[in-house]
Amino acid sequence: MSEVRAGEIPLPPPVQDCVEGFVFVRSPPQFLLLKRTEARGGFWQPVSGRFEPSDRSFEHAVRREVAEETGFSGVGELLDLSWAVVFPGKDGRPWRLHSYGVEIPRVAMPRLSDEHVAYLWCRPGEALSTLFWPDNRQALRRLFAALGC
Repeated sequence: MSEVRAGEIPLPPPVQDCVEGFVFVRSPPQFLLLKRTEARGGFWQPVSGRFEPSDRSFEHAVRREVAEETGFSGVGELLDLSWAVVFPGKDGRPWRLHSYGVEIPRVAMPRLSDEHVAYLWCRPGEALSTLFWPDNRQALRRLFAALGC
């Protein structure tokens, strides 16, 4: 996986852009993780999905994915984590993942989509140790820094 940072030479255009949104509440800091179905890997992750042709921006895609995967609509502030990672898709072609923090006012029970079988609200340390992918942990650390936790 390759990390993309502002000011660096851009990578070749990816085949597909996708987004991830770390849904969180500020006080006390808690983070929502979703468990994928076994058919989709069975691991814990934030909200995630592909950038669709109908999406006006990455922020729009994040808000859409949060609504689709949790039922949460009208979310508050989005924090652009100014970080993306490129990884090979199942067919070997590159994908680029853009990471965001998604604030909601209070802990709430999500309405899970058929992509997930469980959810957890976690404190920072638990969230880091529960995430499966290293790039998810790196993005979450960026959110921790932005939130001062």
